[in-house]
Amino acid sequence: MKPLIGVINLDHELEELKELTYFRCGAAVPYAGRYRLIDFVLSNMMNAGIESIGVFVRRKYRSLLDHLGDGKPWDLDRKHGGMFILPPDWNDPTDTSQGDLQHFHNNLDFFHRGSGEYVVHAGTRHVTKADLQDVYRYHKSTGADVTLVCKKVDQLLPEHNACVKVEHDGYGNVVDIHQSADHPNIYTEIFIMEKQLFLRQVQRCIDHGESHFFRDVIQKNPDGLKIAAYAYDGYHAVINSIESYYRNSLELLNKGLYDQLFQEEPVQTKIKYEAPAKYLDTAEVKHSLLANGCIVGGEVEDSILFRGVHVAKGAKIKGSIIMQKCYIGEGAVLENVILDKDVKLTGGQTLIGDPSNPYILAKSTII
Repeated sequence: MKPLIGVINLDHELEELKELTYFRCGAAVPYAGRYRLIDFVLSNMMNAGIESIGVFVRRKYRSLLDHLGDGKPWDLDRKHGGMFILPPDWNDPTDTSQGDLQHFHNNLDFFHRGSGEYVVHAGTRHVTKADLQDVYRYHKSTGADVTLVCKKVDQLLPEHNACVKVEHDGYGNVVDIHQSADHPNIYTEIFIMEKQLFLRQVQRCIDHGESHFFRDVIQKNPDGLKIAAYAYDGYHAVINSIESYYRNSLELLNKGLYDQLFQEEPVQTKIKYEAPAKYLDTAEVKHSLLANGCIVGGEVEDSILFRGVHVAKGAKIKGSIIMQKCYIGEGAVLENVILDKDVKLTGGQTLIGDPSNPYILAKSTII
């Protein structure tokens, strides 16, 4: 029997990425040239051998449904177990649950049918390569009721201000959970808990009119649960603003960081078969990441181009993120810009943003 059940909880993930979340939830935002943010936590669960994963969604999930499909890229298209995309169900007039507790209460059959004995709970705003089997072994060794995955950062950045921070006693026992801006030990929104304890706590919260599992069970800890902290030391990026998205994306042009995220255990995504990138005689590409299907006739520097981007002759792109199937016309100039999918930029246009405040165009915009 596999010991773990996966829960990817999107209920409290707000649409914080401006134009990039006009038409999609944050979990479906493209990242790193060919992936979506949800791919990283799904791949971590796949690499840990988790065969039953529930994705709890509430809003703007059409793009996410299209991306996830039947779960085949993550080996989740199964007769038993697999991936379950679970919106909340309001059909029961007697239901008093609120917030993410509503998801858990109205989808109890997902937990009861899953053979795993422990729940691994995660979100998508923290991009990591956490070894969830190692987290499980650590959790078992400590005898804790809950284990939180934490990352101690060397430098506090603006995106860390909104993150939950964890203090422990030096032996891995959590002594405080708060949001102090100057504390470097970041909670990555991953925790593990025994399934029956998890379900009991869900019901206790509902009985008391509460609405947020992490806050009301773990952070407030009214039942005196033993909480352990697992120290994660791999790749970590917090994506909770346009500024953090832009900076962390372009930092992947650093080979060391790129290798941290993509070497060793694989990251899977929706498969699309396209020809390799094509470079015309007039193309000049420096220090950039280009996905398959691109056609480049202009200059690209310090940038990320997703699948199927067409850069016409004479166009210049620098410090920018260009998403799937965008067209950049002849002589266009882009610097510190983010273009969402299917943007068409006619010839001669100039768009220049600031590295701390990149210029953004929403999906399907034509200029």
